[in-house]
Amino acid sequence: MSTMKTLHNTDTAPDNSGTVRRAFIKSLPVMAGYIVLGTGFGILAYSKGLGLIWPVLMSIFIYAGSMQYVAVGLLSSGAGFITLALTALAVNARHLLYGISMLDKYKDSGRKKPYLVFSLTDETYSLLVREDENKRNNNPGFYLLVSLFDQCYWVLGSIIGVAAGRFIPINTKGIDFSLTALFITVAVDQWCEGKKHWPAIAGALSAVICRLIFGPDSFLIPTMLAIVIVLSAPDIFERIRSRRRKGAGNE
Repeated sequence: MSTMKTLHNTDTAPDNSGTVRRAFIKSLPVMAGYIVLGTGFGILAYSKGLGLIWPVLMSIFIYAGSMQYVAVGLLSSGAGFITLALTALAVNARHLLYGISMLDKYKDSGRKKPYLVFSLTDETYSLLVREDENKRNNNPGFYLLVSLFDQCYWVLGSIIGVAAGRFIPINTKGIDFSLTALFITVAVDQWCEGKKHWPAIAGALSAVICRLIFGPDSFLIPTMLAIVIVLSAPDIFERIRSRRRKGAGNE
């Protein structure tokens, strides 16, 4: 009887080692990019006078990818708190859309939820948003591990970059474009695999139009607002039509 009970417990126990392995394998494409990009950030931050510790702390407690690159330039130029806050809001506004689409996945995550929300970067989102087809991976524990692995890669890259900037003379010209290159790569991949291309087209057109209207120094916030409005408009109109149909039916 005890043997049967032991076998039953073994069969139903969570496969923690298997989950860790699957999460690590899932995160490998991000590792290839984040160590390189984190290294670039560390080199750039050290070259701008942020020292040895601050770049690593930024990667641990801010962990904002593109915003970290932008913050280096703002901090080195003496930008004020209001400028930093508004820029961070504009650069990371896209995460509002990411978060909405992850509500169902994260709803039962309990104490894991704060970190899952904090660590939802573009690349982590691209890994987790399509996990519905694999039930073994469709759980908060798997999401947590993928998110944690991804941040560890970024922090490791930052440490390598700071060390390289400290001991190796490096020309940092063009390093800040590396994250833009990653965004282009992700966008091309989403375009090739996705069936609906109009959101990407709407985003690109919004950026071009706002740049022409507001100029290269002030177009970012209007672009983000325009993208939110354009992407939200179909759903808003559909709800309005649905309410009108219900009202007409009640009459």
